[in-house]
Amino acid sequence: MHINKQELQNLRHLIGSHETAHIKLEQYAQQCTDPQIKQMFQQSAQSAQNTKQKLMSFLQ
Repeated sequence: MHINKQELQNLRHLIGSHETAHIKLEQYAQQCTDPQIKQMFQQSAQSAQNTKQKLMSFLQ
């Protein structure tokens, strides 16, 4: 599969956004004292990480 420059730029942007979301959500989870909210942040962080990995697979 070949991607053009615009698609590559969009992928890089999306990957960066998901990495940022993953980091922030992990930080929020670490600071959280409510177990349910902590779990929500952890699940969302994992989802962002998974999506980042899927997007990165398009670069291979």
